[in-house]
Amino acid sequence: MRVTRLQAFEQFAAIYWTWIHLPLLIMKKWFNTAGPCQADIHYMLPAGSRLPELEQLISQRNYFVIHAPRQVGKTTAMLTLAQELTASGKYTAVMLSLEVGAVFSHDPDAAERAILDEWQDAIGFYLPAELQASNGISGSSGRQIGSFLSEWAQESPRPLVVFLDEIDALSDETLISVLRQIRSGFPRRPHGFPQSVGLIGMRDVRDYKVASGGSDRLNTSSPFNIKVRSFTLSNFTLQDVRNLYQQHTEATGQIFTTEAIAVAFHLTQGQPWLVNAIAKEITEYIAEDPTIPITPELVNQAKEILIKRQDTHLDSLAERLREDRVRAVIQPILAGLELPDVPQDDIRYVLDLGLCKNESGLEITNPIYQEVLPRVLTYNTMASIGYLQPVWLSDTGKFLPEKLLEAFLKFWRQHGEPLFKKYQTIQN
Repeated sequence: MRVTRLQAFEQFAAIYWTWIHLPLLIMKKWFNTAGPCQADIHYMLPAGSRLPELEQLISQRNYFVIHAPRQVGKTTAMLTLAQELTASGKYTAVMLSLEVGAVFSHDPDAAERAILDEWQDAIGFYLPAELQASNGISGSSGRQIGSFLSEWAQESPRPLVVFLDEIDALSDETLISVLRQIRSGFPRRPHGFPQSVGLIGMRDVRDYKVASGGSDRLNTSSPFNIKVRSFTLSNFTLQDVRNLYQQHTEATGQIFTTEAIAVAFHLTQGQPWLVNAIAKEITEYIAEDPTIPITPELVNQAKEILIKRQDTHLDSLAERLREDRVRAVIQPILAGLELPDVPQDDIRYVLDLGLCKNESGLEITNPIYQEVLPRVLTYNTMASIGYLQPVWLSDTGKFLPEKLLEAFLKFWRQHGEPLFKKYQTIQN
């Protein structure tokens, strides 16, 4: 068939467009702020650099706990590690979730069936057929998870390594049952039970939720006293942030200035979700044009947007601050007061949640949290009395004492009497 000049031009134009845009179509990546990273569409750092000790622990047939706040990369890191271990040919490694059992806290049998049904799907997705478990749900109530892992370990052609995500989503009888089944199978590893098991969650074992003995926590590691280590994922270093942002520069040509990277690290202190969220806000909304260099001003603008919008991660801080043990630690720090006599477990708890750090003394983890936490703690008060506009500052930021006095008198006329009565009631 004869090709006309127009058809030839259209074909050439199509080929040329594809050639020009193919790198973007193939390599377009994004900063991730929701769920585990996927290497083909997300900028991400190597998982092994954040968990350098795990391979040795696994080779020594150890069981361990990894606990860290939400959205710091636990799931991403463990999924990646499992894939790398399986690809090495040495292990059958997989990450499995326990979250679906959370709704059956007082019904271990129903929880086990839901969990194992979910596991079958995950195993079929992540592992090749020759490494998958052939057995289904079997065993009596309170023994089904242990039986499944035992049979799979015996038939697996390689040592079995299992990472159990969202372990602390379970509670009460179901949690105790799962922990004890794993502990019961531990002596039979590696031929009759997984060579290594990692429990992954927000909290260490002592803080798993269980209603017993007048406490809402285990306060002990005894149901899982076989763990050899319990550790947490560290935040990104300044170099990590630089490397992550450099991936975007290499893909698009958009430059993060050295000063912008320094400001981003200062504001986030390397908290992975915040590092990604600031970059995502800038590159997708504030400065979508890749020819615009990313400066400290843009980083600060993104920070303000995140704080005002209260995205999922920042909003989840409010949930933690509803806990009395968390408020007892956070409020004195924000007020600049001496920490009261609180249990060491409570201090470890706020450290594990990522709300505080303890480098040169206990302090709020990063400047963004330092702005968010007071707003959360004072929300009800502010909603009740309203927000006082800073009329005592001029447009240039100069202090105007007479305006401050006027504002105080106006506030006192409206709220002074009920506040004074409340004080008298407390004194009496």
